[in-house]
Amino acid sequence: MEHLFTMLGWNLAAVTTMMLGGWILSLVKKNVTLVDSLWGLGFVLIAWITFSLTEGFNGRQLLLAGLTTIWGLRLSAHLTWRNWGKGEDPRYGGWRRASGDRFWIISLFKVFLLQALFLWVIALAIQYGQIAAHPAYFTWLDFLGFIIWLIGFIFESISDWQLARFKADSANRGKVMDRGLWAYSRHPNYFGECLIWWGLFLIALSTPTSWWTVISPLIITAVLLKMTGIPLMEKTIVDTRPGYADYIQRTPAFFPWFPKKENA
Repeated sequence: MEHLFTMLGWNLAAVTTMMLGGWILSLVKKNVTLVDSLWGLGFVLIAWITFSLTEGFNGRQLLLAGLTTIWGLRLSAHLTWRNWGKGEDPRYGGWRRASGDRFWIISLFKVFLLQALFLWVIALAIQYGQIAAHPAYFTWLDFLGFIIWLIGFIFESISDWQLARFKADSANRGKVMDRGLWAYSRHPNYFGECLIWWGLFLIALSTPTSWWTVISPLIITAVLLKMTGIPLMEKTIVDTRPGYADYIQRTPAFFPWFPKKENA
């Protein structure tokens, strides 16, 4: 148990230090959007620190650390590319305007340190899942978790790529993206993200007394469905894209399904 708390402490210190560095850089650039790029990297950092500090079944350690790295690096690269050369994200810009001259210090706690804490808690499954030395073989939960992770990764990657291509075409300016995976879900990337974390949890669940790490996928699911994900995203889109209200009527918000017919 002492070893567990030591590992958790090192990971919390590592992501906090990373976010502090990001905060300092944001003060120089006067743009806190870079925190989005640090999000995925934080999980990669935690995964490999945990790998170096624990002595669990090496195969499961590599599986958890490897899958986290593939997902985290792709997400970080995608968000960095998407935000490159653009102004501050409207979410953060609104907070900056509301906070005035105090935003420099408010952003430390409200943006960077808060995300460090959320990141660390969400990562509990990939931390605890690497500790156990038994079972020293892959179980059906490991395989099921990998399959669900893979489906989620494909969903998230393809939907991000489809949206990027859509936005890159100037002819689509002001239009609603309702093609490809976006024809079956208004947020297929969020759906994929949730599957990724439920998959990682199932891998962790193959180890003893790890049921409580369900907190990881539960938090990410709640954040995307009820907090800063779908609600915050759609709050502004409805006002800026006239066709989005119709898109809402015919397309499921999260779980992919066939769209309703126009005359239904």
